Amino acid sequence: MYLSNNTSLITTHVLQEMKTRGEKIAMLTAYDYSMAKILDEAGIDVILVGDSASNVMAGHKTTLPITLNEMIYHASSVVRAVTRALVVVDLPFGTYQGNSKEALNSAIRIMKESGANAIKIEGGKEILESVDRILSAGIPIIGHLGLTPQSINKFGTYIVRAREEEEANKLRSDALLLEEAGCFSVVLEKIPAKLAAEVTQSLRIPTIGIGAGNGVDGQVLVVHDMLGINNQFSPRFLRRYNNLYDEIKNSVSQYIEDVKSSDFPNESEQY
Repeated sequence: MYLSNNTSLITTHVLQEMKTRGEKIAMLTAYDYSMAKILDEAGIDVILVGDSASNVMAGHKTTLPITLNEMIYHASSVVRAVTRALVVVDLPFGTYQGNSKEALNSAIRIMKESGANAIKIEGGKEILESVDRILSAGIPIIGHLGLTPQSINKFGTYIVRAREEEEANKLRSDALLLEEAGCFSVVLEKIPAKLAAEVTQSLRIPTIGIGAGNGVDGQVLVVHDMLGINNQFSPRFLRRYNNLYDEIKNSVSQYIEDVKSSDFPNESEQY
């Protein structure tokens, strides 16, 4: 039986134990009470309130527009549903880059106003001052390296990162810096599987992959992608476990037909 199934509450310490035991960590995103409740009751280890809410909840093309207030709203909704999983919240774009005091204030607001367990922050050496300041306040951090969507305007593309040796070496260095600073985990996004496995073996803390192969300590996907609610996104790393877009659409179509034909409500469905 999995360690996580024997544990009433997932904590950063439990995740470290899972890495030590070789048990994989399962993480998914959630942005609302109803979905978070389902994920938590299913036994998910970590729920990420991702800034991907900017895309799947608000319809923006990038993660950049979502605000701190909006992230706190989504995180609060998720926290109210969860009794077991570790809830991690993304610091959104513009709330930590280049200003460590603002980063700390942003992290404190998320923790106090949402009740989340930890925050996630993108970047390595360039945001280390913010990482240090947030950790000094006792706020747990997951790092995020590789493809960092908040930097999309710098990259100009969502292609696989760290294929070239210079960028790979920086990622190796940044991962160690984040561990030494005190981060309890690192997300590795869209990097070569061999590099991800190498970084995972070099770190004491768990790594969570998305498009980073199977040599990491855990995996994360956007729940709307994994369930097929979003059917317009099909990267190689995505495995769809359902096709809810069509299922929901068909259900709505049937409801419309039943209403139009006066079939709904029938005698047993009225008072």
